[in-house]
Amino acid sequence: MRSVRLFSKKKRANTEKTVRDPAEHTNRPSPALTGDLKADAAEIRETFHHDNDVIFREITIADVTPIPVVLMYIEGLTNTELIEESIITPLLDQKENNEARNLLDKVKGRLASSNMTTVRDFDSGYRALLAGNTLLLIEGVAEGLVLHSKSYQERGITESQTEVLVRGPRDAFTEVLRTNTALIRQRLRTTDLRIVSLAIGTRSNTDIAVIYIEHLAEKRIVKEVFERLKKIKVDSILESGYVEELIQDETFTPFPTVSSTERPDAVAGKLLEGRVAILVNGTPFALVVPSLFTEFYQVPEDYYQRSDYITLLRILRLMTLMISLLGPSLYIAITTFHHEMLPPTLLISLYAQREGVPFPAFVEALIMEVAFEIIREAGLRMPRAIGQAVSIVGTLVVGLAAVEAGLVSASMVIIVAITAISSFVIPAFNMGVAFRILRFPMMGLAASFGLFGVSIGCIVLSLHLCSLRSFGVPYMSPMAPFNMNDQKDNLVRVPMWEMIRRPKLLNHTDKIRESGSDR
Repeated sequence: MRSVRLFSKKKRANTEKTVRDPAEHTNRPSPALTGDLKADAAEIRETFHHDNDVIFREITIADVTPIPVVLMYIEGLTNTELIEESIITPLLDQKENNEARNLLDKVKGRLASSNMTTVRDFDSGYRALLAGNTLLLIEGVAEGLVLHSKSYQERGITESQTEVLVRGPRDAFTEVLRTNTALIRQRLRTTDLRIVSLAIGTRSNTDIAVIYIEHLAEKRIVKEVFERLKKIKVDSILESGYVEELIQDETFTPFPTVSSTERPDAVAGKLLEGRVAILVNGTPFALVVPSLFTEFYQVPEDYYQRSDYITLLRILRLMTLMISLLGPSLYIAITTFHHEMLPPTLLISLYAQREGVPFPAFVEALIMEVAFEIIREAGLRMPRAIGQAVSIVGTLVVGLAAVEAGLVSASMVIIVAITAISSFVIPAFNMGVAFRILRFPMMGLAASFGLFGVSIGCIVLSLHLCSLRSFGVPYMSPMAPFNMNDQKDNLVRVPMWEMIRRPKLLNHTDKIRESGSDR
């Protein structure tokens, strides 16, 4: 297995060129807290002097010797009721803690917060404040106390809008990272589940969680994921798509080598196969690596229904995938170069429809495909209440008008419509986009060389797919390289009690699933 290039030289050079200068300030050591309450508080006030949502509260703790403290938090990011109940009220309590060895222990002994950490420099304090925590500075103590007080403003857990199932769980990820990790914890109640947090982005400091199951995920894959994430040097990460583009194996390919999903059950199933998931705060879409070609025509519901029914559906999806790619190309090739392949009656009918059409079949297909893509994009971007109506009405009107005007034939409208419907059957949106892109060069090859051109295009496409890797795993496995055992969950899905082994190329340690049946 060839080694995976983290970044090409050109990509690495461009990355360093664009991000090195803005991030230089992060390489300088952060000033440390001095323990002088007035000076440290003044420094923080100066940093946030334009921000009226940063709240400073000065409190004197009653003790044998009064202890001045300053409480800081950002309004809107914090739970003010929690701050009053678990921080301010206990601090103002008259109880004494004579057993404490120093001021920091005295203050800690009064607090009711269950999550407390300390920081020693200003940058760590700023990150804590911007994350929604409360920062407490104490006179004479060169450490700040970070108290958990985050207020999670989030939409409720709802059904997935992009991955709709007939049978299966109805919950989907939200924009809050900790809610998403909890959804995975609910499904995988094992002490082997590892959730490692990172912060990426010199300005956004976006929280990212890398999730895997120890003893199932390959150590080299986990190591590779962390290495690629640590190489990311950008000022902000606003969505998981940023991370996907920066860690993918190949840039110049239409095929996605990192899969995304907003379903917790799908992520849990991938983790049990030995994969690694990446969750990004602020987006409901999780990334899963390594990703293989076969999984893009599979859905989580494949494991909730009967195996014979799912096998039929997978064959149907693969057929529609081929139609989405080759439908217009085959029509162009046959009607332009290979008339002898059609029955005489059908050939006469097609030529009767094309009578009066001024364009060749390739231009016909190109006009209809471009028109359909415009209508589809318009329906997607318009308000949901009218978007579907625009798509349906626009398609009908444009198709009928084009036929009546003699610009295209009725048979071409049928071919383009079937191709468009087939592209919607592909479960993964990004894979559907890949085949929509490749449809146009395949049409050009068909118009130039007929079926020979289509064959050449398919061969080149197959070679390209076999050359791809996703975090070191061949993209076309288990078909290339062929593995007989993994065919049980490829095009055919055997009953659950026969799926004993985990995917070979994803797991080399715990290969055997525990069978749930005595068959």
